[in-house]
Amino acid sequence: MFELLKKTNIDFMGKRKYAFIFSGIMVALGIAAFVAIFVGKADLGIDFTGGTVLQGYFQKEVTIGELRAAMSRNGYDASIQSLHREVPHYFLVRVKSTTDDVTKIAEDLLGILDKEFPGNKFHKDSVDGIGPAVGKTLQKQARMAVLLAAAGMLIYIWIRFDFRFGVAATIATFHDVFVVLAIFFVLHKEMTLLVVSALLTLVGYSINDKVVVFDRVRENLKLFRKKGDFVSTLNISINEVLSRTLITGITVLFSLLVIIFIGGEVVHDFALALFLGIIIGTYSSIYIGSPILLEWEKRAPKRFK
Repeated sequence: MFELLKKTNIDFMGKRKYAFIFSGIMVALGIAAFVAIFVGKADLGIDFTGGTVLQGYFQKEVTIGELRAAMSRNGYDASIQSLHREVPHYFLVRVKSTTDDVTKIAEDLLGILDKEFPGNKFHKDSVDGIGPAVGKTLQKQARMAVLLAAAGMLIYIWIRFDFRFGVAATIATFHDVFVVLAIFFVLHKEMTLLVVSALLTLVGYSINDKVVVFDRVRENLKLFRKKGDFVSTLNISINEVLSRTLITGITVLFSLLVIIFIGGEVVHDFALALFLGIIIGTYSSIYIGSPILLEWEKRAPKRFK
């Protein structure tokens, strides 16, 4: 089997206090971001705030930059997507709005396009709207989806291993979600349903990564139980799966880099959230999940009592 790293002997548990400090700061910021999203103060996409989606095409060539600048000059922070259709120069324009009057917003947008691009008529294909009430419902459903996914993972780990492993894995997984939220909050990234989808995907990946580590810990507990050294058991287990973990993570990261740089604006934030999440999830499997088991064992011995 191919190994990225040969046999390593890194004292991961010896660095856990530094990891706890760093993660504590990031999780606190992530919780602040979650609260901001909960009360509607974060930069939310039209899926959550409500807005209007206009689709159509120009007679002549127009760039996304020119179209976005035209909307910005007229007071609209628009998300622009170039679509491949039977006709050329086809665009999807999304703008936030706090009104349910989709027709009025659409007329305003069409007026802006006529004014900004004289001699280059925009042909409207369709207009759709998401009302603010629908946006709030989607916010609630998105939060519930993340919480239910994490709860399901806790039950799975609990059944697969035991309660302590389940709690450690769940805390580490919530850590991953909160840290990604913190980074997006600092970068002023827009929270959309695609980002929520990325977080749910991250929950699955993160739990799987922790299962790999915990499975090796469980195997080594049988071998090292007589020695009574839980720290060494954790360190040895992590070192044994380190090469596999890095190969898996790097492979996924390369794929996501391609999407980030050439996938287009629409999927950029989805791929970025996953890219950050893979790195953070790998880090937390080593420096959060396993150290939580260690600290719990020190305070309430179970493995070697």
